[in-house]
Amino acid sequence: MMATTHVFVGIAIAAGVSVAVPEIGLLAVFAAGVGGFFPDLDLYAGHRQTLHYPVYFVLLSVPAVLMAVILATPVVWAFTLFLVAAAVHSIMDAAGGGLELRPWRGNSDRAVYSHYHDRWLRPRRFVRYDGAPEDLALGGLMAIPPLVAFDRPVALAIWALLSLSVVYTAIRKPMVAVAEWLFERVPPGVRTRLPERFLEDSV
Repeated sequence: MMATTHVFVGIAIAAGVSVAVPEIGLLAVFAAGVGGFFPDLDLYAGHRQTLHYPVYFVLLSVPAVLMAVILATPVVWAFTLFLVAAAVHSIMDAAGGGLELRPWRGNSDRAVYSHYHDRWLRPRRFVRYDGAPEDLALGGLMAIPPLVAFDRPVALAIWALLSLSVVYTAIRKPMVAVAEWLFERVPPGVRTRLPERFLEDSV
């Protein structure tokens, strides 16, 4: 799924928490958005394996939530929401498409790596690929709670990310053809450093 969709989910979780705990503050909202994005920092280094932890993030989130409920400080809530959003991101990617250059083909059996199980979890393809129309729809749906719950600074950021999501969805498939054209023309030394999935589907 799109990184923006994960960010929206993280902020939507923060919006839900803010109903019961209004004092969580903007720091926690920001942390939830960053947590939703964080696992995708491994995009060019073992994507969905290096920073995706569908089991361990969940195990860390449970005591963090208990600690946040007991201590109820903005900083602790920020840390907790970061972990929860990262955990949800890691799990959500298993519900999406496979790890391949053209995930709409459905050829890959790798969605997210589970370090706990020491194996790849297979893609469920409820969202066929990042940038699919249903991905955009999910992101738009998840953007509604924070748009209702938070004031102008957060709302403006969400509208900006929604616009980016629309553009990405529109160019998602054509972008692959452009990328392949570029991959074929990069120097061999650079080509060997590209992630395998950028090359394995090249035609």
